[in-house]
Amino acid sequence: MKALSRWLYTAIIFLLVWIALTGAVRIDELATGVIVSALLALFTYHLFTTEGLANLTPKKIFCAVIYFFPFLFWQMIKANLDVAYRVIHPRRPINPGIVKVKTKMKSDLGKLIVANSITLTPGTFTMMVDGDEMYIHWIDVKTDDVEKASEMIPGVFEKCLLKFME
Repeated sequence: MKALSRWLYTAIIFLLVWIALTGAVRIDELATGVIVSALLALFTYHLFTTEGLANLTPKKIFCAVIYFFPFLFWQMIKANLDVAYRVIHPRRPINPGIVKVKTKMKSDLGKLIVANSITLTPGTFTMMVDGDEMYIHWIDVKTDDVEKASEMIPGVFEKCLLKFME
């Protein structure tokens, strides 16, 4: 039963990606997406999830849609404006570098969401995740202290995510 849950969860995620990438609205496009997603999930579900449909609890879905996505969108707008300012500023005020940060997220899904949220935010890029450590390329390194950098980069997203993820 656990394998079925994991397969179904993976197929749903694949189908959502299919719809997002193709903009499928016709029934034949959706049917193709269902078939391709089901087949891909059949061979790869063991790579993507250990919890299966348990990841799709109403609380997690509600919090993600109502709370986290708007928060992430706002962080992306602020970061875009910051990067645009740095690009048009005559002296290009950047101090790029790679910093090590620690994440408070315990689950792999939580770490994945934090790492991708960091990468989606202009000016930062998650290069590697190793246990509870992440290596981030930062356009304007303000500190190389692990604790301070952890509060400034992943800490912003973790405060929001820890309320419903862990």
